[in-house]
Amino acid sequence: MIVAGSSQWLYYLERCRSVASDELQKIAQEVHTCKLCPLHQGRVKAVPGEGPIDAKIVFIGEGPGYHEDRQGRPFVGPSGKFLDELLALAGLQRQDVFIGNVIKCRPPQNRDPLPDEIDICTRTYLFRQIEIINPRVIVTLGRFSMSLYLPKERISRIHGQPRMINGRLIVPMLHPAAALHQPQNRPLIEADFRRLPEIMAQSEHTEQPGADDAEPPMEQLSLF
Repeated sequence: MIVAGSSQWLYYLERCRSVASDELQKIAQEVHTCKLCPLHQGRVKAVPGEGPIDAKIVFIGEGPGYHEDRQGRPFVGPSGKFLDELLALAGLQRQDVFIGNVIKCRPPQNRDPLPDEIDICTRTYLFRQIEIINPRVIVTLGRFSMSLYLPKERISRIHGQPRMINGRLIVPMLHPAAALHQPQNRPLIEADFRRLPEIMAQSEHTEQPGADDAEPPMEQLSLF
């Protein structure tokens, strides 16, 4: 009976993983053909995000840049190379984590995303992805992704300080590009990433949210 019960449980888990994987794929397909805002008019490729269905940690950047727009993958330019180095500092590899962005299409001339663009893209795609993956930890990279969860805070004041929101640890961090453009920021973001193993261990002792828990409604204030 124990063996049979275990086999049934494993089958159930695999079935759940398969359904969840299909749902992520469905979202990715929707992103590739999305025309919900004007950003689709100038894109080469939309960037749905990528990573394992059972990732315990999700990284949220701002939006695709030049290289991401060409390849359809997140963080593949200079910021992406630096992100790989930062993940290594935390004992992680890219295949261990899910990486996405606040918006899925590159804004013209890499301008900041507009509030309406953020609202459409996060509600339609990003929050659905997070519900499916159900991570214990979300690392926001930069002020725009931080504002989804901590709209009244300043990234320079709270970077590296985890906050519990809806049963998940939200860890605001500087965007890797901030360290590339301003070298004085590099030690700060490297130190924050070195603390990630400790933060992830801390998350193991917190109550895991259910897959049906809704993500917090996004406030449009203090985005800029």
